[in-house]
Amino acid sequence: MGKTALLFAGQGAQVAGMGKDLAEKFPSAQAWFDRANVVLGYDLAGICFNGPEAGLTKTENAQPGIFLVSWVAFRLLKEQVPDLKFEATAGLSLGEFTALTAAGAMSFEDGLRVVRQRGKFMQEACEVTKGGMAAIIGLDEVPTREVCAEAGVVLANLNCPGQLVISGAAEKIAKAVELAKAKGAKRTIPLPVAGAYHSPLMASAQPKLGAELAKVNLVSPNVPVISNVTAQPHRTPAEISAKLVEQVTSSVLWENSMRYLLAQGFTRFIELGPGTALSGFMKRIDKSAQMLSVADAASLEATVKILAS
Repeated sequence: MGKTALLFAGQGAQVAGMGKDLAEKFPSAQAWFDRANVVLGYDLAGICFNGPEAGLTKTENAQPGIFLVSWVAFRLLKEQVPDLKFEATAGLSLGEFTALTAAGAMSFEDGLRVVRQRGKFMQEACEVTKGGMAAIIGLDEVPTREVCAEAGVVLANLNCPGQLVISGAAEKIAKAVELAKAKGAKRTIPLPVAGAYHSPLMASAQPKLGAELAKVNLVSPNVPVISNVTAQPHRTPAEISAKLVEQVTSSVLWENSMRYLLAQGFTRFIELGPGTALSGFMKRIDKSAQMLSVADAASLEATVKILAS
């Protein structure tokens, strides 16, 4: 039998209305949303359910919002499939916090609080640096790195074959996009983000996040949690904290993380949270892997049915 890994959505997956039908159909989901509002002291659930889109896209709301909806999807799946077995977790950027929480490395309350603060610190960094990001489609890693070096930007996400993301100062991103096209990129897509995530322009958020993580009771996870920074499992609680701080300015090694799990015999992956971006990446990494997802009531039902068969 192959092994199962849980994958948690990252920033960019947010959409107004996320989590709403889960809260309406499942009292336990509504209870988690209510609990989150109490923990944070404001109506995060309302922003997830009703928007407006501009409010939800703010990093300080998007990050805890995606964490919360992903956590609710995870808890409902466990409720519907009581004997659910998973042998590892991973999450894209902010999703790594949800992955660690699902693996028991921190409490739900601590995870939610620290992600809210992370979003705030990154928003502050965005406001003092004029940064941007762009997806580079259909260009390999080596020529993309050459583009980055020439334009003075960095490679932020290595998501899957043919889909890389660059990050840096806005005017340098514009130059990098032109260079990438000249090198044969099929498409370049400017991303609707507030700043240059996973680049040195986010450095001001790191000491603040480190101070927040120092308040969190981190313990060793129950199952391996794959680090975005190393594409290897986290080891000690001290290392978890250090890598989460490092992750703010480091490249997200998503493709390598998935290849690590595939090499360890993982054949089933369940994406939890809004959107299906991670499922799309996996199709490009290994078509033979089984991808399931829980984003809303319909996908929860479909996944539960498959797991029960």
